[in-house]
Amino acid sequence: MVALASFWSGRSALVTGATGIVGSCLVKELVALDASVTALVRDADPQSEFYRSGIYREVSIVQGCLEDYRALERAITVHEVDTVFHLGAQPLVNVALRSPLQTFESNIRGTYNLLEACRVHGSLVHRVVIASSDKAYGTQDQLPYTEDMALIGRYPYDVSKNCADLISQSYFHTYGLPVAIARCGNIYGGGDLNWSRIVPSTLRACLRGAPVVIRSDGSFIRDYLYVRDVCTAYLALAENLDSATVKGQAFNFSPEIPVTVLDLVAVILRLMDCQHLVPEVRSTAQGEIRSQYLDASKALRLLNWRPRYSLEEGLTETIAWYRNFWESTRAQGAPSAADGERT
Repeated sequence: MVALASFWSGRSALVTGATGIVGSCLVKELVALDASVTALVRDADPQSEFYRSGIYREVSIVQGCLEDYRALERAITVHEVDTVFHLGAQPLVNVALRSPLQTFESNIRGTYNLLEACRVHGSLVHRVVIASSDKAYGTQDQLPYTEDMALIGRYPYDVSKNCADLISQSYFHTYGLPVAIARCGNIYGGGDLNWSRIVPSTLRACLRGAPVVIRSDGSFIRDYLYVRDVCTAYLALAENLDSATVKGQAFNFSPEIPVTVLDLVAVILRLMDCQHLVPEVRSTAQGEIRSQYLDASKALRLLNWRPRYSLEEGLTETIAWYRNFWESTRAQGAPSAADGERT
């Protein structure tokens, strides 16, 4: 699947969560496709890829949070937004365990605020892509997850995704809002500064020569999808939202190659020539599903989408980004997110 420049040229798009790993990447893709981009930004984090890359200079920025309906409405109306990519959320499972209220406010209220603003201003908004998650499926007896499975999350983060997913479906079925839902596995790539996640935490440990810490027992199974493949998935959904087979539907996006945490870490250590670092398995993870991975055949059949990057190819690009980030922050001589914890 190749994004259509002719589709995006001059089109007005709003991206929530623009400073996150996927948001930053998607903004770059849209700008390259000659779209007119508006970014909703809560915190102006100078270390995020959105600011470090300078892409923020090429877009309109609306300062505000998802919990503020007026900020969302202002973004849509002032910039006459045609397409909405809703990526903004509290994205961390461990933060959701510690602070469920914050997570519910951002992920649930933030979603219905956005959908309501899109409904009210339906004369402007013609397509809405909602970023859900494989976590919405919860623990299932059968794997891989398929889109017809029930959403039965139990832990706070999973439930927040359940709710956002179902609310989005409700806006389509009740009001005809042109919505499509993306359910991805674990996303990795350059720009992820949430050091509690396995890919950035392992890369940082290698760069520092520090112990590689695995919070689970290492046998947890996940999909790992490179961020640039996630962007093509979101663009494919938006480009096809006029189709009756896409509108109101949920789609899984996955490389369809489940990997254990220990196997993922082994690949990273090999690519970084750090096989001498022995992972420290702590088995302390709580509130996480042991095994989850997705069937993406629907996306191939209806969107002609498939991932372009293998795990090694995606990790190779990711490693290059973190080496550059590490070297540039160390050269500045000031403490950075690369040195301390950040969640």
